Amino acid sequence: MKDNKRKEQQNTKDSPGRSLAKAISWRLIASLTTFLITFVIFRQRISGPYREILEASGLVLLFDVIIKIGIYYLHERLWTNITWGKIWKRQYWKQEAWKRLYRKKHKKHP
Repeated sequence: MKDNKRKEQQNTKDSPGRSLAKAISWRLIASLTTFLITFVIFRQRISGPYREILEASGLVLLFDVIIKIGIYYLHERLWTNITWGKIWKRQYWKQEAWKRLYRKKHKKHP
């Protein structure tokens, strides 16, 4: 039963739609952070009205969103095809590692 479940997990990959949704949700969070950072910096550096500061911060936000969604999407799709790390074999660490550690600690010295 466990072997079938493990094989199922190894064969599952994120769909392109899921990757895109993850890219968009992360980009919204990251871009709002970028907007706030640029707003604070531009507010200190630009002596003009808030409208100019908002326009400059908005322009940075626009480029940030468009470019980084595409890059993140490609990155996510590449990682979808890499199987390394998808299944972590906890049984090994629960059984084998502790056995070795126990043997090492309780080894009889001549």
